[in-house]
Amino acid sequence: MLLAYTRAVSPALADCELTHLERTPIDVSRAADEHAAYEARLASLGALIRRLPAEADLPDAVFVEDTALVLDEVAVVTRPGAPSRRGETQSVAAALAPHRPLRWIEEPGTMDGGDLLATTGRRVYVGLSSRTNAEAIGQLARLLAPWSYTVIPVEFGGCLHLKSAATEVRDDLMLLNPDWLDPAVFLHHRAVRVDPDEAHAANALALAGQVIHPAHHPLTRRRLEAEGLRVSPLEMAELAKAEAGVTCCSLLVRAA
Repeated sequence: MLLAYTRAVSPALADCELTHLERTPIDVSRAADEHAAYEARLASLGALIRRLPAEADLPDAVFVEDTALVLDEVAVVTRPGAPSRRGETQSVAAALAPHRPLRWIEEPGTMDGGDLLATTGRRVYVGLSSRTNAEAIGQLARLLAPWSYTVIPVEFGGCLHLKSAATEVRDDLMLLNPDWLDPAVFLHHRAVRVDPDEAHAANALALAGQVIHPAHHPLTRRRLEAEGLRVSPLEMAELAKAEAGVTCCSLLVRAA
């Protein structure tokens, strides 16, 4: 059974943290509609939606991916890099506790789940960013050592999170923006590059034989389809104003 933990869009979304995008007006109602369609798409692909408690006073709380890394054996609760987001983790930890033993990133480590890219082969790539520091990467490596995961630090630039620059769209294939990171980092993957006119198109979610991808990046979608992938476009333009991608609005958990 695949569970998808999500959280409603906060009415304060317009006050979200921003790092690489200029702040523009956000239509919160439209963002909520996009989020509802996102949940419906996950459900159509076999996920059982589990909604976390709403956090009206936490503008970024809809981006639940940033609060944890969920692997088959363990869940690691992060310590978000933005202090305003640290209140998001408690409810997520409570939801994950029945499914996985929990481990925690501790001070002075800071880590956002958007910087964590777990791939086939028991590799976890971790972006060094304004939200994730070297201390947290060291902690993660120690926490995952009992299960023989390899933690690989990745330097990148130009965007908020590692998953803004690269996501795994198939076991052998990485969608990435080569202007933001070196494709050679992913030794075990071929690369499909975003269209040069769509710098923010590298975030995709592979699920149930399809690839969910933002509908406002049609040029990159064609590149994915040319690789034989079945792309499932989804409207995300309003949420994208808050530096959102299709991975960040859910935490996927395989449960018995």
